[in-house]
Amino acid sequence: MQVTRRKFIKISGATAAGLAVSSLGFSLKDARAHTQMLKTKYAKETTTICCYCAVGCGAIVHTSKKGDGRVINIEGDPDHVINRGSLCSKGAALSQLTENENRLTEPMYRAPYSKEWKTVSWDWALGKIAKRVKATRDKAFTLKNAKGQVVNRVTNIVSVGSSAMDNEECWTYQALMRSLGLVYLEHQARI
Repeated sequence: MQVTRRKFIKISGATAAGLAVSSLGFSLKDARAHTQMLKTKYAKETTTICCYCAVGCGAIVHTSKKGDGRVINIEGDPDHVINRGSLCSKGAALSQLTENENRLTEPMYRAPYSKEWKTVSWDWALGKIAKRVKATRDKAFTLKNAKGQVVNRVTNIVSVGSSAMDNEECWTYQALMRSLGLVYLEHQARI
């Protein structure tokens, strides 16, 4: 091996730095002991579906059993028929849905022409949404078509479903929307 003056200085510097660090008394014993236990050993394991896109990949979420319910680890579900254990970067970051200090946990409302948002109760928000849906539905509800046939439909409201719902949830959601008379129903998986 041809050792140039530059390589000799690099090797000497690295050796000197290694000796200096090793003589400071660092012990890796505790670090090695900690890494031998899996962080998911005492975690609750739950299977779920990724909510980010229409693919519907399966994921395994490990949450803490300490009572705080914090997400410890997320990995792809190897038994899931769609992704077979792999996750994209968005799916791997599912923990940000709950472990994000910027995530809103209460409904907020901004009155018309107001510049500020205010926190409101869930009862108030759901009541407000229900009143607005009813008013919009009543405004354009069609009882009969031009031929006189009973159609009971609403054409001024559109519904877009979620790719994170399973078949049973989709059926329930469709039944609810159809009971309101909606005819324009779409699903995220088709968009």
